[in-house]
Amino acid sequence: LQNAELGKRAPRWIRDNEVTMCMKCKEPFNALTRRRHHCRACGHVVCWKCSDYKAHLEYDGNKLNKVCKDCYHVIIGCTDSEEKKKKGILEIESAEVSGNSVICSFLQYMEKSKPWQKAWCVIPKQEALVLYMYGAPQDVKALATIPLLGYTVDDTPKSADLPHSFKLTQSKSVHSFAADNEELKQKWLKVIHLAVKGETPECQNELQVN
Repeated sequence: LQNAELGKRAPRWIRDNEVTMCMKCKEPFNALTRRRHHCRACGHVVCWKCSDYKAHLEYDGNKLNKVCKDCYHVIIGCTDSEEKKKKGILEIESAEVSGNSVICSFLQYMEKSKPWQKAWCVIPKQEALVLYMYGAPQDVKALATIPLLGYTVDDTPKSADLPHSFKLTQSKSVHSFAADNEELKQKWLKVIHLAVKGETPECQNELQVN
């Protein structure tokens, strides 16, 4: 819903199973401490801390309803200066960086002995030495970031690995990735081979000159 319509029309409720974290503070939900609540104004799924506000909603006969912090400020007409705070490094929306990236695609990812999982991986243009990993292309927060500088690339998969896989290692940390095909793997390696040396695709030539 647009800000002007908040409280005037009933929102579409986001289903509980569509999110793994509070859509406002981004804290992960778990059975004990973070029950899921719905904001009655925007329909977002939020944790108890972020739903601890009440506002009169027109569509519900102006009765007091539980709303999230953001809607509360819009409905009572006050702006929240906190929102101007700089976002943390992980809080760059996936859609934002994917649209302006050196490379982005789904890759399989494995850390230590955990099972392989699918991740939406992005190397943004403005930070071409950092690999961002998201659960899905629309997530509002990255699951992890890997600063690529100084990593060693091992691109020969062992027989136990998935085909088209490669590893990034630095002292004790090992990150394994696998692409869906060889062509995609080579595209990623081209960018990563530069990044681990502190180079980006654009400034490659300048670096050789200096």
